[in-house]
Amino acid sequence: MPSIFHLAYHVRDLDQSRHFYCDLLGCAEGRSTETWVDIDFFGHQLSLHLGEPFAVSNTGRVGNHLVPMPHLGVILQLEQWQQLADRLSASGEVQFVLAPQIRFAGEPGEQATMFFLDPSGNPIEVKGFRDLAAVYAK
Repeated sequence: MPSIFHLAYHVRDLDQSRHFYCDLLGCAEGRSTETWVDIDFFGHQLSLHLGEPFAVSNTGRVGNHLVPMPHLGVILQLEQWQQLADRLSASGEVQFVLAPQIRFAGEPGEQATMFFLDPSGNPIEVKGFRDLAAVYAK
């Protein structure tokens, strides 16, 4: 049986978060109350609770870039990644920390990647692979 991860973290505004995660990213809303909302984040469960988000700094060195740490992410098939990258770019609502691009071109682990922040400043990375079997390639 495949496993599903669960991650809970703080957001400042549930309505802004619903718009971002559901309308922009295309995720579905699950159960919710006045103080939290569950999001089906590409098959995984995010629980967004009202509160002050965790501290973030651009200290993760990947290639020639410093990326936000900590961050959460998801790995998609390349075609699905490209559709999401196009939608986010066209929306004008997302400011990329790292614009959509190909990383490690021609190397094991070649991937498309993009980093952006949700409305509360929580960093998200979305990767795209032609073949998900290559995710752990050395």
